[in-house]
Amino acid sequence: MNWLTEYVRPKIRTLFTRRDVPDNLWQQCPNCQQMIFHTDLEKNLRVCPHCGHHMRATVTDRLGWTLDEGYTRIELPKAPADPLKFRDSKRYIDRLKEAREATGLEDAIVVAHGTIEQRPAVVAAMAFEFMGGSMGAAVGEALIAAAQLAVLQDAPLIVFTASGGARMQEGTISLMQMPRTIIASQIVKEAGLPFIVVLTDPTTGGTTASFAMLGDVQIAEPGALIGFAGARVIEQTVREKLPDEFQRAEYLLEHGVLDMVVKRSEMKAMLARLVALLREKEPA
Repeated sequence: MNWLTEYVRPKIRTLFTRRDVPDNLWQQCPNCQQMIFHTDLEKNLRVCPHCGHHMRATVTDRLGWTLDEGYTRIELPKAPADPLKFRDSKRYIDRLKEAREATGLEDAIVVAHGTIEQRPAVVAAMAFEFMGGSMGAAVGEALIAAAQLAVLQDAPLIVFTASGGARMQEGTISLMQMPRTIIASQIVKEAGLPFIVVLTDPTTGGTTASFAMLGDVQIAEPGALIGFAGARVIEQTVREKLPDEFQRAEYLLEHGVLDMVVKRSEMKAMLARLVALLREKEPA
């Protein structure tokens, strides 16, 4: 055996051969433009360690951050896939198929039940990654199901919102989900159970104009965009220059729209505390 060709040469090739490096090892903060190593970002709950910017999160992350281990996602009622046979640049049914393949979700919301620091709770989380979290018939059905489950389990309902508003491809059917989601919140309240809303970036349009503003407690993540119409549309309508932080969580807190702005790292503990306070039958 020639040790130069059989041993040394392969070792040299191994050292100098270019290795494939995954493209997603680093992520740039959209606020401060700093590069963040992906494992550091996940450990920090997708909050920039440099500027504190709260990046958007998936529903899987939301549920994992909020509920204790062992929670259960429920199967949601099926809504008509394409009630209006809508088509713009492509068919609505094709858009749904693409969104489902890309996200692994059936629609723009997920509902689960479990515990938050050992306290029972039902949690619904909207998925902005699914067609911008747009609210169609499936979202309305899911919130009704979540409310009924909360009543059945005698547990509070906590909803994380992340939505661009109504789903245009469902037309009037989408707009009808506004009163339906209000009914869902009323079901929980009439049962004497807490209804807590956590508004995340972004929460806009018909979602804001319906159940998202009806919580017994209104919470938002820092810097979240919350509003109905866009700031530019409002400026053109009222013909006035709006403040720089208009429609941001801190501005809304200052003007009485929200009860509190809570950092993501503190959200679970805050929700557990609120559930304990609101479920206390008698004063200590």
